[in-house]
Amino acid sequence: MSGSTDPAVREKLQELERARRIKYVLWVSLVAAVLAITYWGLGFVGFQPNVVADRYPAMYDFIATGFFPPDFQRFTIYTTDQGITGLRAIPASFRDGGVHILESLQSQRQSLVRASLVTLLLGFMGTVLAFPLALVLGVLGSERVTPFPFNFIFRGTLSAIRAIPAIVWIFLYIPIGPPGQVTAVLAIATDGIGNLGRLFTDDLEEIDEGPIEAIRSTGASGTQTVSFGMLSQVSRSFIAWTLYILEINTRIAISLGVVGAGGLGLMIRNSQDLFQFRQTAAGLIMVFVVVLGIELISSRIRARLRPGEHEGKGFFEAVRSLFDAKKWLGVGDRQP
Repeated sequence: MSGSTDPAVREKLQELERARRIKYVLWVSLVAAVLAITYWGLGFVGFQPNVVADRYPAMYDFIATGFFPPDFQRFTIYTTDQGITGLRAIPASFRDGGVHILESLQSQRQSLVRASLVTLLLGFMGTVLAFPLALVLGVLGSERVTPFPFNFIFRGTLSAIRAIPAIVWIFLYIPIGPPGQVTAVLAIATDGIGNLGRLFTDDLEEIDEGPIEAIRSTGASGTQTVSFGMLSQVSRSFIAWTLYILEINTRIAISLGVVGAGGLGLMIRNSQDLFQFRQTAAGLIMVFVVVLGIELISSRIRARLRPGEHEGKGFFEAVRSLFDAKKWLGVGDRQP
């Protein structure tokens, strides 16, 4: 009996060994291809590692001496007018019960406090404007609502919107106005429609069929079936995704500020253009505080909304996500 099975076992082992060797060759080929393309790409764009390495000490000195200590003189209107510089400007702004903070928020003059509010509002308004159309397109893009292949009309629309990042959309809205706060809201909203709609569609594809059939059996209309049989299952998830996109949109608002949309991005660019690098450092710190704050708050709320998600994002995880370039530009797949 054992003699009859030995050839089969040996054949199976040889088959597994061949599969392992093929997998190994494929991985080696993939790594070699990536390295070869990277080497060619560095030469194509004129990147010279030795030049970068030689200039690194100068860059370190530039950052160490030019950016530090950060200058928060423009933290509020009060600190700007009184000439209070450095870190002393922060506690000075909170004197007298925070009246200087309120003054800066109400003033049309630029300050880090007002710029932070503008950035938050751009992200918030863009998300709010995106939600209704994202909901409509996301629902219609689901095969449970729109029969195949007609649902791909709406999926294709969402894909086309997502293919263009927000930083490009703001220039496409130039006929409405130059890059500014109005066009920034429209760009963020357009980008949010594509991203939210896609997430909504994916969630609807995974819901249970039981509640849908139960609603249909009562003689409910198509709209009632969608509302009570489908959306009722994903309402918490939809809110959680919207909060996640709000995080993304806050980062996008900062990126758009660099091209003239206002907020922290514009203040950082202006101080950089004027070679006021310590004020640039102060602006970067405010970016860190604003983005990290909105991300931590949003993740805690999502943790209570999404099924099976018991803990919000931790501090260090949120810090690591600050270096995700896709989130700043509003491109690529989104995973919370």
